[in-house]
Amino acid sequence: MRKSLPLLSALTLGFVFFSSCEKEETSTSNPSPSLTAPTFYNFERNNASSVNFSGQSERLAMGAELSAALLDFSKSAQDLQEMFANADSLGNDVNPYSAAALNASSKSIRSKVAASYELFSANTALSARIKADMESFIDLQVAEIYSTRNEAASAGKAGQIADGSAVRYVNAQGFEYNEFLIKSLIGALCVDQMLNHYLSLAVLDEANNREDNDNGLLLEGTNYTNMEHKWDEAYGYLFGLADDPINPLVNLGANDVFLNKYLARVNGDSDFSSYAQDIFNAFKLGRAAIVAGEYALRDQQIAIIKDRVSNIIGNFSVYYLQAAKNAFAANQPGTALHDLGEAYGFIYSLMFTQNPNTQAPYFTAQEVENILSDLSNQGSNGFWDLDAATLDNLSNQIADRFSFSLNQAAN
Repeated sequence: MRKSLPLLSALTLGFVFFSSCEKEETSTSNPSPSLTAPTFYNFERNNASSVNFSGQSERLAMGAELSAALLDFSKSAQDLQEMFANADSLGNDVNPYSAAALNASSKSIRSKVAASYELFSANTALSARIKADMESFIDLQVAEIYSTRNEAASAGKAGQIADGSAVRYVNAQGFEYNEFLIKSLIGALCVDQMLNHYLSLAVLDEANNREDNDNGLLLEGTNYTNMEHKWDEAYGYLFGLADDPINPLVNLGANDVFLNKYLARVNGDSDFSSYAQDIFNAFKLGRAAIVAGEYALRDQQIAIIKDRVSNIIGNFSVYYLQAAKNAFAANQPGTALHDLGEAYGFIYSLMFTQNPNTQAPYFTAQEVENILSDLSNQGSNGFWDLDAATLDNLSNQIADRFSFSLNQAAN
């Protein structure tokens, strides 16, 4: 029987409040030689830090706990949903986390999923459908995976399957729902909030933000302007759990199960090895430009960040499709299914990217739904029925929108 997926519904906690282009690359040059960025992401006013992204650190830490809990077979669907929402089904306070500081937090993952101003302020129906997809992945993980975890998986049969020395847990169609959820949240939470909300000019320049920033008007009870804070919140969705958020490229990828983890991965690929430094430099220079009131320079750094972050999502969408093709060819179905679970989530995340040349996502929600349908419904056994031609076709569809080739992404 063909499985119907919810295709759009058809660690140490780090709290940070410091006391101290289609086929076209975006330039990383500094067009304002009079302004230089600091070596580290360290900005002060009156001898105290003006940086605060504690809310982003909290949500990333909540996501790390949720990721681990998805494979804790003692959990119930209610337990996991409460971790996602940091509340029960009626909106009451709960204590779903092992970290007391997270239980005390007013933040949640769910509240910021598909919640950007640019994409969802006028499309609340799509936002609700995406949130429902995330909740569905949680429910399906419990309903279809937990009871079969000790059985051997095969085409048409849920259970566990070896992926090298690791064990993966899939449903009858080979779907690994925990990977669907976490990789989709990279886009629906981190990328959407970063690119389509906090780095949106509609948010940065909202109301009197430019005038207030020029006049050094601080948010009440804080040491930062509203514009400075919005920029820092974007930074927090990438570097909020870094060992040293002031100098986050040291030990890149530690602690974080979301975007930072994959920035570390591309940093080791010669085709994309400048990305981490490019993004960090752009965040530093853009923040310095805000302090100096140089908004054209700020906007140029936004374009760099949008280009590089979006290309990371596109890159891993293609990489995992190609990795799955190679694993199937090597008769390693467990590895292939795991790669496809990750591919699914990264492809889902494509709708939250933004092309700095068009100011629109590289793929619409409908285009993403079409790709995911093609990926999941080649036969009654889902991922088990995929062939190399289909995986190559989908890979090319994605790579053609970005500034990398299929071969670059596949390596």
